[in-house]
Amino acid sequence: MTPVAVTSIALAVFLFTYVGMALGRVPGLALDRTGIAVMAVAILLASGAVPFDAAGAAIDAPTIVLMFALMILSAQFSAAGIYDTCAGRIAAAELHPRHLLALVIAVAGGLSAVLVNDIVVFAMAPILCLGLRARGLDPKPYLMALAGAGNAGSAATLIGNPQNILIGQAGHLGFWPFLAVCGPPVLAALACVYGAVWVCWRTELSRPASPPQREPHALNRPQMIKGLVATVVLLGLFATPLPREIVALAVAAALMVSRKIHSRAMIAAVDWQLLLLIACLFVVTGSFAATGIAGDILQSADRFGVSPDSLRAMFPGALLVSSTIGNVPATILILSLWPSLPAGALYGLALLTTLAGNLLLTGSLCNLIVAERAAATGVTLTFGDFARAGIPMALTSMTIAAIWLWAGGWLPL
Repeated sequence: MTPVAVTSIALAVFLFTYVGMALGRVPGLALDRTGIAVMAVAILLASGAVPFDAAGAAIDAPTIVLMFALMILSAQFSAAGIYDTCAGRIAAAELHPRHLLALVIAVAGGLSAVLVNDIVVFAMAPILCLGLRARGLDPKPYLMALAGAGNAGSAATLIGNPQNILIGQAGHLGFWPFLAVCGPPVLAALACVYGAVWVCWRTELSRPASPPQREPHALNRPQMIKGLVATVVLLGLFATPLPREIVALAVAAALMVSRKIHSRAMIAAVDWQLLLLIACLFVVTGSFAATGIAGDILQSADRFGVSPDSLRAMFPGALLVSSTIGNVPATILILSLWPSLPAGALYGLALLTTLAGNLLLTGSLCNLIVAERAAATGVTLTFGDFARAGIPMALTSMTIAAIWLWAGGWLPL
């Protein structure tokens, strides 16, 4: 195959993939983002545009391994019933609705900082819906708070969401230095989530709730303690020079040694669709980068003074790509175009792309999971419902984060 043909196929597949990421599906077909990415890789391999060995080499195996291990850790907490218990106790708490709102944000944001946010909201959303409706409360503001806090809280650490894991691995960032930089603006972002939801749903949040219907919530304390010990050990090992993916895999393997929870159940809890999507996107973006077109884009951007290591480019860029193709595909794309970003730019990329995910319903997988899980209980969270609170919370929190990054010297204007 001629170089021109290889370039043409790689470019066409790249455009097909990321247009599909933006649309979320292929019109007329039941083909979602993961299916689109798998089809794209199949075309590249079948056409010979990418050799099989090259496709395997394009996948960042340490990142995939780290994500897998962290999903096993989340599965441990799920098996212990921690997510169900948290959601159930929030819904049954004898608090004023506005205080319930704050509690949802605090719990979801805190859990999402140390566990993968998608799993946190997946488990909590339906239980919140059922519990709040039983008390005569409108679940929508609380669902909006759950999604917003899940996104914002996950921006605090390198293990809170898939895009931060990708960024941390690409830049070899330290766990604790990352938390020191990104933690403070995340706290402000959680306050923005509360403020935006309160303003948009203040009427609903002013109505009194019915007395809570207390029901037992199964919490397996030995399994919870096991998960907490594993988390503490993992965070401690992250402070050492040992490779994060290796220590995380070792901790995950230790968690699967159990007489009570079958390893099959732990492995089944892994989000294999997300891992497959990311692996396929590595291949697609790698084939595009190999064409040399990415280098031409970089040179053109430099001539116009546009670089991702400046706020004037990263702020609108994060809003655009996160709200169209989603923040995980966007992060893979940006890292493939600019593979050697300085640490300050990587901090900004992690913060701004994650917070931008709160803008619209399609901005992050976390948002879509909340909407889909709520719909299964009969609660519809529409695109408009999400945007009315999402737009102000995203813009306000991103502005605060941008000022923080600029004032700290991590990203210039």
